[in-house]
Amino acid sequence: MKLLHAGAIAALVALLVAPETLAQPVKTGAGAYLASPRGSDLPVPRATMRTPAMQGTAAQTNQWYSSLIFDPKPSVLYAQPLTVRAGPAGLEMALPSRLVVPTERRDVEIHYPHQDPLVLSPVAFDPEPARLAKASDWTIDIEMARGADRMMVTVGHGSPYAYFQLSRGDVRVRLPAAGERVEAAMDARVLALRFKGKAYAVFGPTGVRWEAVSPTEWIGRLPAGAGYFSAAALPDEQADTLRLFTRHAHAFVQDTRADWRYDPATSQVQTTFTATTRAMEGDEQRPLLGLYPHQWFGNASVADRLGASYDTLRGRIKLLAGTQFRTTATYTGFVPFWPGVGASARSDDLRSVMKTDLRNARRMMLEIGTGPYWQGKGLQRIVKLMDVVEQQGDLAARDELLKLLRGRIESWFSGESRKTYFHYDKAVGTVVAYPEEYFSVQQLNDHHFHYGYWIRAMAEIALRDPAWAARDQWGGMVDLLVADIATLQRGRADFPFLRTFDAYEGHSWASGIGLGDHGNNQEASSEAVNAWAALILWGEVTGNRELRDAGIYLFTTEIEAANHYWFDIHGQVLPPEYRSAEVSMLFGGKYSHNTWWTDEPRQIKGINLLPITTASTYLGRDPRFVRRSLATLKPETEIYSARLKRADPPDIWQDLFAKYLALADPPAALGQWERWGSVELGDTRTHALHWLLSLDEMGPPDFSVVADTPLFSVFRRPDGRRTYLAYNAGPTAIAVRFSDGTQMTVPPRTLGRAGGK
Repeated sequence: MKLLHAGAIAALVALLVAPETLAQPVKTGAGAYLASPRGSDLPVPRATMRTPAMQGTAAQTNQWYSSLIFDPKPSVLYAQPLTVRAGPAGLEMALPSRLVVPTERRDVEIHYPHQDPLVLSPVAFDPEPARLAKASDWTIDIEMARGADRMMVTVGHGSPYAYFQLSRGDVRVRLPAAGERVEAAMDARVLALRFKGKAYAVFGPTGVRWEAVSPTEWIGRLPAGAGYFSAAALPDEQADTLRLFTRHAHAFVQDTRADWRYDPATSQVQTTFTATTRAMEGDEQRPLLGLYPHQWFGNASVADRLGASYDTLRGRIKLLAGTQFRTTATYTGFVPFWPGVGASARSDDLRSVMKTDLRNARRMMLEIGTGPYWQGKGLQRIVKLMDVVEQQGDLAARDELLKLLRGRIESWFSGESRKTYFHYDKAVGTVVAYPEEYFSVQQLNDHHFHYGYWIRAMAEIALRDPAWAARDQWGGMVDLLVADIATLQRGRADFPFLRTFDAYEGHSWASGIGLGDHGNNQEASSEAVNAWAALILWGEVTGNRELRDAGIYLFTTEIEAANHYWFDIHGQVLPPEYRSAEVSMLFGGKYSHNTWWTDEPRQIKGINLLPITTASTYLGRDPRFVRRSLATLKPETEIYSARLKRADPPDIWQDLFAKYLALADPPAALGQWERWGSVELGDTRTHALHWLLSLDEMGPPDFSVVADTPLFSVFRRPDGRRTYLAYNAGPTAIAVRFSDGTQMTVPPRTLGRAGGK
């Protein structure tokens, strides 16, 4: 039975039905979760703003539209290129413009705020608060109803249109300022308007009559039986553009779907985006789809099909007339750990820090918080220490660390602790953990960050002790955490489809409820990548190829999005006014160089690097960017000091920056490493120094060579010698072929190595 298919999880959820079981642990293998919070622990919020049909599915948390399902007065939804908001006056729709906002850090934020919207509303009734009526992979249906009357609106990522259906009556169009009708429309169905320097159009059915009430209000008299129309923000005021939009205005999008396929033979991930439409009139079935930079950049399959474009927070969104397009990205692999390093001038240092870290391992496993985030980081921290001591030949120390890790995990997974436990909430369809950290219960935040650490730790333990991690032992609880962040089926009642992942934007969202003027957000793109690496490894360890391939899709796509929207390594997104090297906080409606907890420069930069593990080599995709990014630390720190602030300690997270530099220049990185300097609390000195010594020995990652197995890495020294690594998580030997012709046979549950020496 597949890991995320109905049987295993649904059987567990079924136990929650009887009221008498609500306070009891629900067993899954040797572990258990609770069916209700204990004592005064806060419950999960309710997603009440959904239609009855949607109430039958798990709540669509952590999405760009999630504020809609939690709040009768929802926040702005940043659909890109449009912004929309459902309110008592109707549906607001706007095309935002760039706003440069200076900060006290002497840099700027870039905002695309929702302002000066067009408002579309029914004339026949005043709608009650909006509800989510449907959600597909990148479009949603918003129901604005009163009794039997309703207005249904479809909006989505990349769509320049909002599609409307009215149960009865006419439509009112209100403008934020006096507008001018563009008579060049030459089509009686079209109300084309110009106001405040922008162009909009409303496309009615045949027979519609547009009546001007005032310079700021129009009424569309809809013919009987034709209660449909669409509205669009236009990229320009050209007559040809209006004709193009008129031609496609009645191809209403009904459903959207992103399907992925990983090809091990080529290490390629292909994603197919398909929109299903209904022609409300005429025979044009193709909508206008807006492709984001990560979808069109370098994509030869769409290069000659793209037309007009919009300036947006995500860079240029380019229009394509069609119902389908594809993207292809290369999966560049990783292995769970790197081999032991040979003798060097730093061997004594490595032995010394290993000895110290082994002595302090128990303390380091839980150094700050006591909830699921800091415990997950602590578990992965000790797992990475275990990797190094094992590869350096100290198997006795490895076994002690395994024992320590198993004991801590069992105390959480058993369901017996009064303080630390997991709870499954059936009404919303989510797993939460107590004690809560970073509003992971109250706002359902950061589940992929938190659980990614747990899944990665469990996967690496399973490499050494598969019986302990089996589903009928402690692995059943891992399956539950996997289901929470990466259920692969749509429309289920127990968990939502890919909870945090936005298939069209290509990255995750961290806020569960998505509230705020700037929309949903994600800070640590690197922690999202860590979660997807964990899925790949857990899928390989458990033999679940479907999960593994989904993990590869998520891992590869999130990296592509990070390289565009956080790092802009292709120069397609960040405007010249933006002075920082990278984005550290990405929202639906803004990006900034800051964090939620501090504006200290080292932590601002480091939050999109941590945790640096063997799955982090993607950060070295552009060595020039690595150097440019690190070069900004000094001037940013000087500005910080001029504001009478100081990092504590001054070299905070020096391990992260040394490891990051090693992806571009290993000798320089090793030279700046301070043995007893600051270490980020998800890492150890042992693992950091081993990372630096490994890259000094093997060279930086080489992304020009891939392999026909999912767990691989390639490195290249300046003299051209390559090191090839491949890990076999299965029970039988495998033959691995690299794209440059190198081959190796890897025994079961072994790290294979070729070349390099």
